[in-house]
Amino acid sequence: MQDYPYLSNINTHTMEQDEKFMREALREASAALAAGEVPIGAVITWKGRIIGRGHNMTERLRDTTAHAEMVAITAATEAMGGKYLQECTLYVTVEPCPMCAGALNWAQVGRIVYGAIDPRRGFSLFSPSLLHPRTEVTAGVLSDECTALMQEFFRSKR
Repeated sequence: MQDYPYLSNINTHTMEQDEKFMREALREASAALAAGEVPIGAVITWKGRIIGRGHNMTERLRDTTAHAEMVAITAATEAMGGKYLQECTLYVTVEPCPMCAGALNWAQVGRIVYGAIDPRRGFSLFSPSLLHPRTEVTAGVLSDECTALMQEFFRSKR
């Protein structure tokens, strides 16, 4: 797991849960790949249950904002009946971009868990302060699998 000064430490029980839900995010990413989208998937959980799912849909919807995180946020806020997700965890296969980090800030997501680091467009490149001050972040969960899916996609485009 990759560590940054602002990232949270997690215990073994949480690591097992993180891997379980990251595998669900990877299923969403695989659905994006099958649809010809950049293979990024996300799920949002609350009290150990998935309440929102999403994968990139920018090509299908012809909408540059239809990132996996944005789709999952919309589903989760609908399930919760409100716009705040303080007690929720987002699992996403690739580090969120600044746009998604801003949306996660506004939704006040309690925790973000991501797989692959995005050295070109990830929020940590710009500033971790894009996130809500109480949001905890864990990076690198199943990073090899998340990275391999992205590499497969971009290899096929060359």
